[in-house]
Amino acid sequence: MKIKALLLCLLLAGPITDLGAEIRLPSVFSDNMVLQQNTDVAFWGKADPGDKVVISPSWSSDKAVATAGKDGNWSVKVSTVSAGGPYEIAITSGKDRVDIKNVLLGEVWICSGQSNMEMPMKGFTGQPVENSAEYICSARPEIPIRSCNLKRIKSLEEEFDCPATWYEHTPEGVAEASATAYFFAQRLYKTLRVPVGIINVSWGGTPIEAWMDKDVIASGFAGEFDMSSYETGKFREKNPHKVPGVLYNGMLHTVIPFTAKGFIWYQGCDNKDRFEQYRRLQPAFAKMLREQWGNEDMPFYFTQIAPFSYGNPQSRAAGYMMWAQAQTLAEIPHSGMAATHDSGDCDCIHPADKKTVGDRLGYLALVNDYGIKGIDPNPPVFKSVEFTGNKARVKFDVGNMGLSPINKDLPGFELAGEDHVFHPATARVLGDRSLIEVTSPEVKAPVAVRYGMRNCSEATLFNCSGIPASPFRTDSWE
Repeated sequence: MKIKALLLCLLLAGPITDLGAEIRLPSVFSDNMVLQQNTDVAFWGKADPGDKVVISPSWSSDKAVATAGKDGNWSVKVSTVSAGGPYEIAITSGKDRVDIKNVLLGEVWICSGQSNMEMPMKGFTGQPVENSAEYICSARPEIPIRSCNLKRIKSLEEEFDCPATWYEHTPEGVAEASATAYFFAQRLYKTLRVPVGIINVSWGGTPIEAWMDKDVIASGFAGEFDMSSYETGKFREKNPHKVPGVLYNGMLHTVIPFTAKGFIWYQGCDNKDRFEQYRRLQPAFAKMLREQWGNEDMPFYFTQIAPFSYGNPQSRAAGYMMWAQAQTLAEIPHSGMAATHDSGDCDCIHPADKKTVGDRLGYLALVNDYGIKGIDPNPPVFKSVEFTGNKARVKFDVGNMGLSPINKDLPGFELAGEDHVFHPATARVLGDRSLIEVTSPEVKAPVAVRYGMRNCSEATLFNCSGIPASPFRTDSWE
């Protein structure tokens, strides 16, 4: 009886890929998954050295064939057709066979970051997602939005697999999906009307360097991080999930190079006190992603951190970080930023409004990658400043419709003179709609202007699509 019970437990423990079959696949290849349409998608896995592996998708009579190398690793490209499904995929090698069922073809995006990406639709304890009950209860499996969550794994070595689960668009699946990523996927689906798959690779309270290849850190940031855990082979830190490279090794590496349209990223809070360094880290991270996915044009859309008090609403670290993030736009080709200056919560680091963020990430993708016209998804970003008398004239990179609102004094700005003391100021949009004029009765000869340079600040300046301008500063003072 004990032997029978043990066998039953093994059979119920997981998918066929985990039952000791000679064919091994990463968990991201499993039932309910979405594959990128109209391209050659990457498949990889392990088999006995020298074995021939055949992949037979039901959408085509063509088969893809690979041969396992001496180390047992194999990889191959499989051609996909236009959006649709459900399909099945048979993977065979000799007498071994793995079947993947209920597969859709559509648009796939990798979604990564820390807690504001990780936060599921059901919320965190005591921290809800706005209107989550409505989205969860109205979920229907015939809506072709699928989400995949990876388990939290940290490692000092590159892992072959990280446990992952694909969910259909059921109440349970929506409840477990990243709220930010879900709203992004929903925005794409409502516009494109094709299946959308989101792969959630995130862990709260983690810095960007934990998601980067340790070799990238060692070569580009030598001496800036403690890498001693790799020398000893053991975690020595109090927070081992913050060690450079460990989440890349345990999680992100296991889905590279799963073929995806692009990458969305919501991270930064854990690096806010190192904002100048972040200006170098984020471009290096995006470059790493593109090199390892083998796609130099892979879209990279990121979210600014949102206003939050961090124990002192008047402190400036969050504002400095938001400006640092905006500055990386010029250094990362084919990138975009979802501004959050108007959608934070000064009392909660996990704002309940995840739809605004997800939608704005979606607008970036729809305009830049899917040809949708008629909106400006980009936040106005500081371009230059000119000081004349008691006025500062600030020019922005902004779409053709310009800045808003017009004919109104806008608070939230600061001016400083040669004494480096900032005073409250107001701005007003000028005639060509890309300029604002900033004045303060207390500053007669300004030399610096700031906007939103606090942990907790209010957005007052927008573009005509309702996207808030990024906080900025023209000085480099402390």
